[in-house]
Amino acid sequence: MTIAIGDTIPQTTFNALKDGVQAVDTKDVFAGRKLVLFAVPGAFTPTCSAKHLPGYVEHLEAFKARGIDVACVAVNDAFVMDAWAKHQSVPEGLQMLADGNGNLTKALGLELDATAFGMGLRSKRFALYAEDGVVKQLHVEAPGEFKVSAAEYVLEHLPK
Repeated sequence: MTIAIGDTIPQTTFNALKDGVQAVDTKDVFAGRKLVLFAVPGAFTPTCSAKHLPGYVEHLEAFKARGIDVACVAVNDAFVMDAWAKHQSVPEGLQMLADGNGNLTKALGLELDATAFGMGLRSKRFALYAEDGVVKQLHVEAPGEFKVSAAEYVLEHLPK
């Protein structure tokens, strides 16, 4: 079942690379804050590297000015996410989260079967906006599209 507006982000963990691989709980990421979490099918993939992540890097300060934090998640390991962050010059304030086993992706019901492309289980391309762990907006892309999860689109549709 896919997460919906009004639902609470399920409790699970993912990883981040900071003084080694660190487990990060969804409660620690979402509790007590406004957060846009956007997901990409894979680090270093064409649309993700050319448009999706760069859009959030470019507009990070606009999100921050509205009191909203930003995090990126992909079904990749923490080392890949760290290398991709360095390659894309991701600023310190944009969290890069590794959902290596797809735990969060599955819990959200937003998994993508990319086995036909040799990529296994991945995440659909999406962006969600949550306040204190409660989903207020959910933007899931149609297969092969990149519109509603783009930083510009999400910024335009956030509450004023």
